[in-house]
Amino acid sequence: MQHPQDFYNNQKANFEEKSATLKKKLALSSALRFLTFLGIILGVYLFFGNISAISLVVGIGIMLFIYLVLKHSDLQYNYDLNKTLIAINKTELNVLNRDYLNLDDGSEFINPKHSYSYDIDLFGKGSFFQYCNRTVTVEGKNELFTELTSNSILAINEKQTGIKELSEKPIWRQHFSAIASLVKVEHPAKEIISWIHNYTPVFPTFFKYLPAVFSVLSLLLIIALGFQLIPEIIVLLWLFVGLGISGFYVKKVNELSKNTDNAKDTFKQYHKLLNEIENTTFTSETLKKKQLEIKTEAKKASAIFKEYSKLLDALDQRNNVIIAVLGNGFFLRDLYQVYKIEKWISTYKDKVEQWFKVIAFFDAQNSLANFAFNHPKYVFPEINSNSEVIKATNLGHTLLKETQRIDNDFIIKNQQFFIITGANMAGKSTFLRTVSLSIVMANIGLPVCAESFEYNPIKLITSMRTSDSLADDESYFFSELKRLKFIVDEIENDNYFIILDEILKGTNSTDKAIGSKKFVQKLIASNSTGIIATHDLSLCEIEKELTEVKNYYFDAEIINEELNFDYQLKDGICKNMNASFLLKKMKIV
Repeated sequence: MQHPQDFYNNQKANFEEKSATLKKKLALSSALRFLTFLGIILGVYLFFGNISAISLVVGIGIMLFIYLVLKHSDLQYNYDLNKTLIAINKTELNVLNRDYLNLDDGSEFINPKHSYSYDIDLFGKGSFFQYCNRTVTVEGKNELFTELTSNSILAINEKQTGIKELSEKPIWRQHFSAIASLVKVEHPAKEIISWIHNYTPVFPTFFKYLPAVFSVLSLLLIIALGFQLIPEIIVLLWLFVGLGISGFYVKKVNELSKNTDNAKDTFKQYHKLLNEIENTTFTSETLKKKQLEIKTEAKKASAIFKEYSKLLDALDQRNNVIIAVLGNGFFLRDLYQVYKIEKWISTYKDKVEQWFKVIAFFDAQNSLANFAFNHPKYVFPEINSNSEVIKATNLGHTLLKETQRIDNDFIIKNQQFFIITGANMAGKSTFLRTVSLSIVMANIGLPVCAESFEYNPIKLITSMRTSDSLADDESYFFSELKRLKFIVDEIENDNYFIILDEILKGTNSTDKAIGSKKFVQKLIASNSTGIIATHDLSLCEIEKELTEVKNYYFDAEIINEELNFDYQLKDGICKNMNASFLLKKMKIV
């Protein structure tokens, strides 16, 4: 497999070359349109007085001009698409160098009450979400959030297979993202789905026939006028009749037009994305199942969405004065369009939501697959039902640069608890977040930052970061108690991997030691599995009482009046603490 950096550099160079060519074609296209316009003016000047010649010149000129406009539009779209693809590959090259802090960080998803996301920096500045997210739709972003926070341990092998397959389609994934990026959507799909689902038809059913009958009569009157069989006044009166009928319903048409205008860009974007999904071959069951959800109709979902998009575009043309007057006066155009829109809504209102969900699914999966593609050295966890919950070799934190990261071997059995001690800054909290994030990644089907990783799936729950709340009139200690109560309640109903960092921080040392010991005993009695980091060395005494408990530590050494850390997890209890040394070193005391 090609290295990600080489792939992105090649893609970037390829699209830059295409963009340079398209830019030249756009300049030529603009020049040809201008020359065509000048040619029409020159033809009218040269053949002035000769109606037949002028008509021929103007007719040919206008057709050529329209053709050039359409070609220019296609060229502009391809040029914009290439620019977007260049930007996508530049972003990936930056991210590979850990330059990603300008990307969307998902701060709106930060939730201190969630089982683990707040503690392990899943969202926010410098978060895993910011590093991983490449979604281009609001719904895809929300779907990715749901995946990361679902705490589901179901169908992990199927998730892995889907992510593996998509990771091997980087060109398709980039094209999907680029297409979506070209259409800026202001209104979320959820809002549009709700409107469509709850829409009640307001126009009479005879609109199915009235515009057609009226149009036929209009054409007959225009033909009769051409043969001078009727006076102009009859056609003019007929025009006013049509405007009167259209005017009677104009308020309702305006209301529908206002609502559909919000959906226009969304359907323009989504019909292209559905087309991409439909015309791709997938082999994994997860992806095939999702693809089938948009292939159940006699017509493709993309064609159905495109049809609706065109209907909305057509209704939007009512703002053109000529189309508004002549179209409604002679053909009741608005009434015909609203009839077709209402018919579309009544036919597909119950299916639209599912099609939107399929797009959101692929958008979110693209981000996960992109992550897998960017990390070819990472391993997909080997799912088993062994006694070890995690058996990992060289486990590391994915957000740390490879040159700066210190990896650790880690094995923990089911219903086993590790108590980890260590000096300040020795690596305890980073290790806790490394294990936590690896569990989250494994559960959603991602490869993890390790040389090998065997895994017996388990849900995660943590208490690593607690704060007081002035708004809720809560002290720090009471907030922590509430969190611990939440954990106790959760483990009564399900099996969890529990990660705690310095429990009962908000009370005195003696009380903390007694309370911590009793709480750990309660966790072990519940047959849970987990890790507890602490500075309280007395807590390590539990290892002598309970076989389920093992002590580990991260060490720090003072060499030549400087602190040295190796960030390696070791058996036993930490003996070297460094708070006093740091206070003295920084001249605080």
